[in-house]
Amino acid sequence: MIELKHLSKTYRTQEKEIVALEDINLTINDGEIFGIIGLSGAGKSTLVRCINLLEEPTDGQVIIDGKSVTELSRKELLKLRQSIGMIFQGFNLLAQRSVLNNVCYPLEIAGVGRKEAKARAMELLHMVGLADRANSYPSQLSGGQKQRVAIARALATSPKYLLCDEATSALDPNTTRSILELLREINNSLGVTIVVITHEMKVIDQICDRVAVIDHSRIAEEGKVSEVFTNPRSQIARDLIIPRERTVLDTTGGRRLRLTFEGDYSNAPVISEMVLECQAPVNILFADTKEFEGVIHGQMIIELPKDQHQADKIIVWLRNSQVKWREED
Repeated sequence: MIELKHLSKTYRTQEKEIVALEDINLTINDGEIFGIIGLSGAGKSTLVRCINLLEEPTDGQVIIDGKSVTELSRKELLKLRQSIGMIFQGFNLLAQRSVLNNVCYPLEIAGVGRKEAKARAMELLHMVGLADRANSYPSQLSGGQKQRVAIARALATSPKYLLCDEATSALDPNTTRSILELLREINNSLGVTIVVITHEMKVIDQICDRVAVIDHSRIAEEGKVSEVFTNPRSQIARDLIIPRERTVLDTTGGRRLRLTFEGDYSNAPVISEMVLECQAPVNILFADTKEFEGVIHGQMIIELPKDQHQADKIIVWLRNSQVKWREED
């Protein structure tokens, strides 16, 4: 288990202080895939780098398996880091080493013999589907293949935790999907706890069990992915789920409402019934559905007519329906 308690990180320069993290409190349970999402500059990469002390917190605690990481000796910290793998957006492979030797590298640092290290590396390359590229060099690989090598390298020392810092941001959608499927397979087969840092909601949708939304260095909200998706409490979560530019904010109509549906009700002709019964038109600005844990969840943003009487009829209809809704700013 990873526990972050009142974690803060401030960068100090001669001119000013920059607060990257402020009073972060999170618990990441063993065996889950936990997502941390936020816009660029929100502090999410600093947060994940504080977990393995690549960045040292200014205040607060990082507790892993009951041990306060900041209180460990240098030797103890190096030992702990063998249980925490990390993959990056830029892959960070060693260009002068072959694929096989890249995966062997952390095992060499850990003092594992060459024969044993090579056998472990080949096992991992089979797992990520690149055993046939063992003797290739990074320059000969595609972006997706490089990330698979990076994943194999991160798993070399059999870590309990895997930290993924924007691991799919440099990849195309199809490659992103295959990498996320690989991470889910690793989670299921090896029981590795995975922390995913991203600015893309589609990444959270595909593999995460729970998610924390970070905004301006603080946690805006956290919860199960299905709960945050269907009932976002913070403005930043609503913007990440349905970006403002996708909701046609320059329309000339009336008030905007966000409707959420789940289960069988996701397939009901809600808008048709609303328009027919209220005899009032609505403008659909955005609609989307996702599946979480086998249950369909949907969201829609509609624009009410400018006529107040017609808008009021729709509001009354919604209050008497099973639809969850809220007014958008």
